Amino acid sequence: MAVNLHKPARWKADITQSVDMYNDWFMKFAPKAFRSTRIQTTKDVEESLRSTENMSNVKASIMRDHPEVLPTLRMSTCPPLAVDRLIGLAGVPASLVDNMEDKKRLPPRMDSATIDRELGKVAKIIQKMADPDIFVWLGRKEPATEAEVHRAATIVADRLCGAVANPIIRNAQEKRQLAAIKEWLEKRGYKQLPAGDGTRFDSMSPGTFSFRMNVPVKLEGGAKSVNIPIDAVIMPKATKKNGFPIFFEAKSAGDFTNTNKRRKEEAIKMSQLRSTYGRKVQFNLFLCGYFDSGYLGYEAAEGIDWVWEHRIDDLALFGL
Repeated sequence: MAVNLHKPARWKADITQSVDMYNDWFMKFAPKAFRSTRIQTTKDVEESLRSTENMSNVKASIMRDHPEVLPTLRMSTCPPLAVDRLIGLAGVPASLVDNMEDKKRLPPRMDSATIDRELGKVAKIIQKMADPDIFVWLGRKEPATEAEVHRAATIVADRLCGAVANPIIRNAQEKRQLAAIKEWLEKRGYKQLPAGDGTRFDSMSPGTFSFRMNVPVKLEGGAKSVNIPIDAVIMPKATKKNGFPIFFEAKSAGDFTNTNKRRKEEAIKMSQLRSTYGRKVQFNLFLCGYFDSGYLGYEAAEGIDWVWEHRIDDLALFGL
């Protein structure tokens, strides 16, 4: 039974309320989420600086032993270096930098001699372009003081966090959304499954729920299966034997542009789920933030329904 997808006359008012709710949360809690991440990042940067003798001796061996240090080194230059810019300046293979950035490792198929040679090129660029306004001790006889190192680490951490600000905020918002669903369900007698207990999504007992559960789906042709993560999997209390749970994806957005870029993600999941399990699949969204009529219309056309967080009691209309 449709809950919100078939009520376009109500969409505009809901969009306004949802934007207001997101903005209110952002002003109150986003700075806290960003600060806590920055504090931890500052500690990580300080550790990285120690390994480079506070940017006075950047060696290939440091990156070989700790590939994950590369983003910190990129943000330590003047100007900070984007991944592609570093690859171009150093003249190194993209696979080297991409592995270090994305997988925190060295390319598994690159031989040791080549790795050392290419890392040496990277180290040379980083050392040459180290920001003298941040690392004020470079070029002087006196070593860096503890206060100077901490100040430099804070600046680099700000650069790192600024580059990933949206994911930091999105992760904090998702945690809050799932906490809201959990509270709503538990008030109505639902019980959360223990993490890692091995229960399959289609073997859950009525009146239970789980977060971030993997659901296997068949890819096109049916020859291969993959797991797709579902944010909230809920087995209604009234479910009969061999019943099917209800799926919800927690979605938040701080602007209208990104939602329209991401709207195909849900449609792909719905298509994969229905091609594997048939029309019994109920795949819905739990929305907070900037989701305009274009986004809603696209999802409605795909048969995807939703619950607005500011009207969380609509969950009951799904039989929960």
